[in-house]
Amino acid sequence: MRISMENGKLLDPANKLDQKQDLFIADGKIVSLEKKPDDFNPDLVINAKDKIVLPGLVDLCARLREPGFEKKGNFDSELYAANSSGITSISVPPDTTPVIDTPAVVEFIHQRARETNRANIFPLGALTQKLKGEQLAEMYLLKEAGCIGVSNALNAIENTEVLRRAFEYANSCDLSVFIYAEDEKIANNGVAHEGAISARLGLPAIPETAETIAISRVLLLVEQTDVRVHFCHLSSARAVDLIRTAKKQGIEVTADVSICNLHLTDMDIADYDSNCHVKPPLRNERDRVGLIEGIRDETISAVCSDHQPHEINAKSAPFSITEPGASTIEHLLPLMLHLVNRNEITLNRAISLITSEPAKILGINRGFIEKNKHADLCIYDPNSNISIDKNNLLSSGKNTPFNGWELQGKVTHTLLNGEVVFSID
Repeated sequence: MRISMENGKLLDPANKLDQKQDLFIADGKIVSLEKKPDDFNPDLVINAKDKIVLPGLVDLCARLREPGFEKKGNFDSELYAANSSGITSISVPPDTTPVIDTPAVVEFIHQRARETNRANIFPLGALTQKLKGEQLAEMYLLKEAGCIGVSNALNAIENTEVLRRAFEYANSCDLSVFIYAEDEKIANNGVAHEGAISARLGLPAIPETAETIAISRVLLLVEQTDVRVHFCHLSSARAVDLIRTAKKQGIEVTADVSICNLHLTDMDIADYDSNCHVKPPLRNERDRVGLIEGIRDETISAVCSDHQPHEINAKSAPFSITEPGASTIEHLLPLMLHLVNRNEITLNRAISLITSEPAKILGINRGFIEKNKHADLCIYDPNSNISIDKNNLLSSGKNTPFNGWELQGKVTHTLLNGEVVFSID
């Protein structure tokens, strides 16, 4: 299909592109910027007047619930929800059922991605077999099957020797390791940040040391093994300090934060709202501000949705026994723009955190606008508002902590490889 995208403002921090110009697409790629090619007859003309054209968004972590948890969601529902926020590339963690620890499961995920044809899916393979933290997974075979990194998802590896060997194996395979840093013994099945709120509500608490001690252990092993490590979902200001110091010392690590931890704090669980039961927990305002500062000084390299759709029953019990996680994928872009509107980060920085920067972490050739490259694009209207209503979510999971929020910036079109996969026209 040939598409002419006219009158829009192109914004791509990776290529320092910030100007009004046309864009032309053919055979899934951008064939020209600004000047219409000779003999170019478009099949579709998109008028992007008064709108902003971005690279397709890259989400570092989203659970699509296949295979194994189809009652919570599936590729069809969750990828359509993702497209509504301009997302065209997604990294999925290995905690599916069965776990992504064999080439057969990797192929299943690739097959479902081809069938839905709504996003580029990049699976992470398991770091240990069945994510049990005991025997190393066959990382070489997982890489050959198409995994772009390895992770133990939310499951801690208590045995430090096993973790060290896992790092060495991953490094020999030239694979990045994605680490969710939490000491399970210190976390002790907690559900909320250790502080005044958890004490008042009588909820089992997770101190920030559950995160910082785990990060410190990993950093020491990174120095020893020279493996590439990415820290997932930082939640505390102290964790940001540790990563910042490590980077200054020349340790090459990266880190991200989930969108919930940039907007919400433990104050939001004060009425036992189980939609605010997330992992890592929402911490206090000082921590939230510390995360923002980490974004500003580039200690934190990316923001992810950490999308986890749940069925109603999973969130209907008392707070401490509900399942953690929030349905966030379809509002990733407007929530980032909300931080811009509050002057907490700049627009260029906000866009880079969900396009080119996560693409670099994943090692994929996405997240930018460039001639002769993939036409993965997002168009949004900065002058249109959206109202979040959990009952109208496109995701199968209605468990959003942002119900009732009014946000600015409505996605009007999403293109994947030059094909329109979402449009409100």
